[in-house]
Amino acid sequence: MLVADAPCIGEFGDKRLCRTGSLLYSRMIERGTVCLRQLSDDRATQRRFHRLLEHHSVTSGEIIRYGSERTAQAAAGRHVLAIQDTSELDYSAHARRTSGLGGISNNKGCGLFIHPVLAVDAENNACLGIAHEVAWVREARSTAKRTRRPIEEKESMCWLEGAQGAQRCLQQAALVTVVADRESDIYEQWDRIPDGHVHLLTRARWDRQIEEGDTLCGWLSKQPAMACQILDISARPAGKAYRSTDGARKSARTAHLAHMELRYGRVRIRRPQDCRASQTSIALSVVELKERPDTVLPGEQPVHWILLTSHDVETAEQALQVVNWYEQRWQIEQLFRTLKRQGLGLESSQLAEASELLKLASIATLAATRTLQLVNARDGKTKQPASDAFDGDEVVVLEKLQGKFEGKTAKQKNPHPVHSMAWASWTIARLGGWTGYASDAKPGPITMLRGLQRFESMVQGWQLAKMWA
Repeated sequence: MLVADAPCIGEFGDKRLCRTGSLLYSRMIERGTVCLRQLSDDRATQRRFHRLLEHHSVTSGEIIRYGSERTAQAAAGRHVLAIQDTSELDYSAHARRTSGLGGISNNKGCGLFIHPVLAVDAENNACLGIAHEVAWVREARSTAKRTRRPIEEKESMCWLEGAQGAQRCLQQAALVTVVADRESDIYEQWDRIPDGHVHLLTRARWDRQIEEGDTLCGWLSKQPAMACQILDISARPAGKAYRSTDGARKSARTAHLAHMELRYGRVRIRRPQDCRASQTSIALSVVELKERPDTVLPGEQPVHWILLTSHDVETAEQALQVVNWYEQRWQIEQLFRTLKRQGLGLESSQLAEASELLKLASIATLAATRTLQLVNARDGKTKQPASDAFDGDEVVVLEKLQGKFEGKTAKQKNPHPVHSMAWASWTIARLGGWTGYASDAKPGPITMLRGLQRFESMVQGWQLAKMWA
């Protein structure tokens, strides 16, 4: 994509910086890497990219703020799931030539952390973009006892910052539900975030004391099953890749049909002893989905979710809706997959300074989100317009490519409405190597990333041809 028409990634107070940032972002999508050497056609361009990332006016916060503006527009009037999670970026292999990095993996390596908030339409699961992102380098741990430190002095503050960032970005949304895994089960978040427009949905981490005179798990064990459901559970290997950011190891699981029992109700969780939150207790809905013992495979742990939410849950249908919303958390895992080894290779960057790596991670997050938008739209269920991710000449080139990939029979034609995101997704997937037949495996994020690489090169050629015509 030419610099003049490339999407801007921030207002840095200098038009030259803005143009360089646009070029870097476009090359990242076009070439599917974050390596500055591979993104540059000559040494001068490589120096431009380095100067951009070194400049004090270019910040991760501005990159994400600017990127979230488009998300805010797409989210207007919708119920949005603001899905947040933390991922560590491991630069241990480059430790000797990097500076400013901190500990990761229980301080067994060095790197940094990113904590994006992904906006997804709650009705059709369309990926709307990035609503916020927090990025940081871990500092030396405080000697003070952890439970006695205020939340603002803990890394777990990222969960509150992510939710607050989503609140600011998604003000025009009809409703916002912040979705997160068990690490975000923080009393201060329940105390500060829900306000009627913004709700929380979190997997429970603690067996909390409740006002009803019991613990959360004790109370659930006394409730009858309200409904049963059969879930198709996918396989999951054990290993380091399946550790959460708090170091907890996830056990292996075999693919099977699980018979789940559903329980739900309303409880008041009590404020922990060392917590400084203002509310002494908070009313929340609880939804439990637990695999029946007779369907658990030998040697494996049963599937068991306990979900807490500020939404009212009074029927089985509402409880199952909460479960369905929580299941969309897999989308942010797809985002991390696209960022790392199987996608942009963010952990392979050769940059030497932590401050530059933080900025590069923010740009890469925006690029990976575009790929995820195409994956979500591939079935045509999101009903998104292509304009949510593509501009001007890009749409024209997509139109031109239809004749190249469509055959004469109905099965060989793009089945989606023209100028829809699904229509664009079909074409990008074909560029990435997908055959186009419905019987074949659906294109995933890596196929889409490969397709985008080829597509951006074609857009650049189209723009050059127009200039020289």
